[in-house]
Amino acid sequence: MANPPLDKRLTEQRNPRSMRIDQLTPLEIVDLINAEDQMVAQAVHEEREAIARCIELVVDSFRRGGRLIYVGAGTSGRLGVLDASEMPPTYRTDPSMVQGIIAGGPAALVRAQEGAEDHPEDGAAAIDERGVGPDDFVLGIATSGTTPFVHGALRRARERGARTGFLLCTYPTEELVRTHDVVIAPLVGPEVITGSTRMKAGTATKMVLNTITTAAMVLLGKVYGNLMVDLQVTCEKLRDRGQRILMEVLGVDRPEAERLLDEAGGHVKTGIVMGKLGVDAEEARRRLDEVGGRLSNVVGDLG
Repeated sequence: MANPPLDKRLTEQRNPRSMRIDQLTPLEIVDLINAEDQMVAQAVHEEREAIARCIELVVDSFRRGGRLIYVGAGTSGRLGVLDASEMPPTYRTDPSMVQGIIAGGPAALVRAQEGAEDHPEDGAAAIDERGVGPDDFVLGIATSGTTPFVHGALRRARERGARTGFLLCTYPTEELVRTHDVVIAPLVGPEVITGSTRMKAGTATKMVLNTITTAAMVLLGKVYGNLMVDLQVTCEKLRDRGQRILMEVLGVDRPEAERLLDEAGGHVKTGIVMGKLGVDAEEARRRLDEVGGRLSNVVGDLG
């Protein structure tokens, strides 16, 4: 009979399928890790209703002028900062709209600051520094569910009137579910290397965060069909993408797309309205502002 686990957290238990990983060939290790990774998508799918609820809370905060703020430590914190940092170039958001807080501060992004996660008062201080309030939504990320820095941050966020959520990869306690507005718990199972939550738990975390922010941006009208029409043209790759979107939507050639994009100040959505309706950039922006930026309300469904 197997001994009971020394730690009840799913993320800290030993995986019976990888107990001899140190005896495997490189190809066998690849196959083992890949087989474990295939469980992640299903675990995330089983939390679909909680993820959808989280999206509703995030969008409501955005529409009230609030922010989405991730809080985490280690891998969890880095994934939150990563997701937040990708919003401005992809969806032309203000950098303050989605933020990531990581225990240990910016230095922890490139070098582990493991002890930083043990101080709940530091998490609370980070929330105070950002002036979190009732219009904000704060999502704590702690795959083990126990990180003191994250709990301290969320406790202070709720004291300041913000709504809160928790993302973890172990069984949530009843108290955790009672405390927060939403709890997302994809149960990916024990890691290939015991406790190495940068693996399956990290993959699940990234999938969930990608889904939350992508869906929120779609619901805010920053996507047309499935095209990234609110992107920020900040490099040649994105300029090329912007021109190609204009070519596809408007049926114009590259020089015309380039002209429209330049006259629109690099804003694809404005360029589409200009091309569709034959108006200048100022009028295109005015019409978009009237409908909250929803392109389909100005030029119709991409269909």
